[in-house]
Amino acid sequence: MASTGVRNGGPRMSTKLDRQGAGATPKAAAGKQRLSSAAGGAYRRTSSGPLPAAGGRASSDGVSSRVRVAVRLRPRNAEELAADADFGDCVELQPELKRLKLRKNNWESDTFEFDEVLTEFSSQKRVYEVVAKPVVESVMEGYNGTVMAYGQTGTGKTFTLGRLGEEDTAARGIMVRAMEDILADVTPETDSVSVSYLQLYMEMIQDLLDPVNDNIAIVEDPRTGDVSLPGATVVEVRDQKSFVDLLRVGEAHRIAANTKLNTESSRSHAILMVNVRRSVKGRAEMDVSISGENGHSSSMMGSLRPPVIRKSKLVVVDLAGSERIDKSGSEGHTLEEAKSINLSLSALGKCINALAENSPHVPVRDSKLTRLLKDSFGGTARTSLVVTIGPSPRHRGETTSTIMFGQRAMKVENMVKLKEEFDYKSLCRRLDIELDKLIAENERQRKYFDDEVERIRAEAQCRIAEAERECKITLENEKMKYHQEYLDSIKILEEKWKIHQQSPKKQIKEVQSTSNDVGEVHNLLQNEKMLRQSAEEEASDLKNQVSHWKKLEATATAEVVKLRKMLDTEASQKEKLEEEIGVLRSQLLQMSMEADETRRSLDKGDGPGKIFPGLDSLVSQTRSSQPREQSNGPKQPIAKLFEQVGLQKILSLLESEEPDVRVHAVKVVANLAAEEANQEKIVEAGGLTSLLVLLRSSEDETIRRVAAGAIANLAMNETNQDLIMAQGGVTLLSMTASDAEDPQTLRMVAGAIANLCGNDKLQTRLRGEGGIKALLGMVRCGHPDVLAQVARGIANFAKCESRAATQGNKVGKSLLIDDGALPWIVKNANNEAAPIRRHIELALCHLAQHEINSKDIISEGALWELVRISRDCSREDIRMLAHRTLTSSPTLQAEMRRLGIKM
Repeated sequence: MASTGVRNGGPRMSTKLDRQGAGATPKAAAGKQRLSSAAGGAYRRTSSGPLPAAGGRASSDGVSSRVRVAVRLRPRNAEELAADADFGDCVELQPELKRLKLRKNNWESDTFEFDEVLTEFSSQKRVYEVVAKPVVESVMEGYNGTVMAYGQTGTGKTFTLGRLGEEDTAARGIMVRAMEDILADVTPETDSVSVSYLQLYMEMIQDLLDPVNDNIAIVEDPRTGDVSLPGATVVEVRDQKSFVDLLRVGEAHRIAANTKLNTESSRSHAILMVNVRRSVKGRAEMDVSISGENGHSSSMMGSLRPPVIRKSKLVVVDLAGSERIDKSGSEGHTLEEAKSINLSLSALGKCINALAENSPHVPVRDSKLTRLLKDSFGGTARTSLVVTIGPSPRHRGETTSTIMFGQRAMKVENMVKLKEEFDYKSLCRRLDIELDKLIAENERQRKYFDDEVERIRAEAQCRIAEAERECKITLENEKMKYHQEYLDSIKILEEKWKIHQQSPKKQIKEVQSTSNDVGEVHNLLQNEKMLRQSAEEEASDLKNQVSHWKKLEATATAEVVKLRKMLDTEASQKEKLEEEIGVLRSQLLQMSMEADETRRSLDKGDGPGKIFPGLDSLVSQTRSSQPREQSNGPKQPIAKLFEQVGLQKILSLLESEEPDVRVHAVKVVANLAAEEANQEKIVEAGGLTSLLVLLRSSEDETIRRVAAGAIANLAMNETNQDLIMAQGGVTLLSMTASDAEDPQTLRMVAGAIANLCGNDKLQTRLRGEGGIKALLGMVRCGHPDVLAQVARGIANFAKCESRAATQGNKVGKSLLIDDGALPWIVKNANNEAAPIRRHIELALCHLAQHEINSKDIISEGALWELVRISRDCSREDIRMLAHRTLTSSPTLQAEMRRLGIKM
């Protein structure tokens, strides 16, 4: 009888799997029960444990989730149909039972269980739904996820993961379908999706979106252990078409070769990283009304909870195929590639074995591949693995190895964690808006009350003045009237007296008339007294009115006092806000000091583009950290401190009279400038002008070094390059290069000029303002980092000149040759440092492409270096460029024939 062995699902595993299934949802438990019944009760499969609720907080507690493994069988190809026509397949699939039988011979076979078994007839859509879709859904909920393909060369890994399906949409692979689901589930206004596409070739991480970036460093957070690639190109994706274009560009740069097992065999591991940032809605703020004095109330912000941001990462890994040298027929460089691939896959297998056996030591540092996949196996990501196999019995050994790799991977447990953080940027904006509203309302009320008091006071003064004026006029009129009547009476009496003196006879009559007149005068005097009394009474009434208005003024004054108390309360609140701003400013200074220490520790890891890659890594790492909830917790990261304090406030510190404050502020600005998303804001806020002013006026070496580094990062943008040139930036950088002695300062200045050298429109101006001479003058330092930046600048300048000459926009000899750069280029063309040698070789090839430079190339001895580059250069693209340059130049060909040099 045939003996059948079961490699998965035995009694030892069932107990552990039962424990995992105990925490599943009722729906998942019911599914397991149905699957168990279909298998006759002899086998029990597992599913990944339930994920936490979407609203859970990021914490150290996670949920166990086993690595899910699916196996996919490739149909026989034309070669196998012809060669193995008389032999049966070495594998037999039982997809309804999730089993696979591997035949040893006609009588014996081994049986294995997987989470999914996909036949050769399974569609790409079916593969995506059972392998990658659960991982993609977890990523959209805030968890990290990994989808990986493993198998022998030519078994369909790249077809499963990276097929673009431009001719037939049904043939689309997991990468395209996953991005389609992600873009359909995000909101463009609040969410963002960014992509990096890399390859691991010969233990070097290369950027498939920017081939010049060919040795990216891996950075590991010493506190959390998270692994990141700060030097990789990150592109934000808005639609499916742009993502497919990125994949097409990356696949064009991926290294492949023709072997006996596959006509287009991938010679590198491809890694697609998709970073998803989502805003969680439904978090409301709460306004609390606090009662004030005398029944007045003021509405204040009692508790503001910022929006929650979920950050997750999807990693899709297309591993290079394992192969045996005798079967693939690899030789020469292809043999070295195969050795490197097998070594990295062997290191991955060792890590899987250690994790499956719960070994205390997992050798993740044996390979860069295992370091990159540290979070996928035994980490916090939800991982799905698809192992691809072929049916041919000739490759039974490789098929067995692939199946056993998948079986061991199924034993690996990950602790899935939800990653959330608070969006302090929007909270800061709301606080600023609320503060502006309070200040405006305070100013409006104060202006209203001041105007009301002035109006009441002016009205009272007008009424008092009017009453006094009327009273005075009335008294004057009465006085004049009575005085005139008195004068008239006296005059009449005098006339009568004269008549009486002249006529004694009439004296008696006159006396009588006089007595009558005196009676009339007496009556008049009485009337005058009554009128005067009435005038005094009227004056008294006016005085009462004046007293009444004074009382009204006192009441208004009391209201003003009350308003002033309210203003004092508002002023105290303003002082509290100013104290908080002071605390934030101190945190800003403290974080800049931390960033400076981190830059020093990572100073040796900078790439050719950014001058502060270590500090850029610090910013990206601190963004994913949890927010500070207690006063004695971890310090806020620089990016969040920038969002809370505001860019204008940080830039204002550049003009501080205190040297330490100025140093810390320029360091923070430099760290922010290392991130492309902040560069436009810095330039719009006048940060570029402030940095150039510091470079011109400061005598502090640290300030000049950091300011030059920030300018170098800003110079990576073409728009900023025009601004730097317009504001005399090249002249300032040249002066700094001639004065500085510190290698790090020279490295920053050289990096800034090197970035400007890559702009076609600035060639003549850059050389006219002394940029090339300053670049060549810095070689006096002799430091490798400085020489690398100088070589990069010369390569950029030569490349732009070559392109301009090809387009017919430039005639005449190269400006680099006119400035005497060729002897230095020839001297360093075979430099021991790889970055210097690579850029110098590239610059020499571009110079030789222009026929008018050929005589100088020959006279300076550069022809021999070009011949060496075309034969021995490690970079195939540079080697081919040198060969093409030598064969296309008549002058160089004639000289080579004269010297007897053969290509």
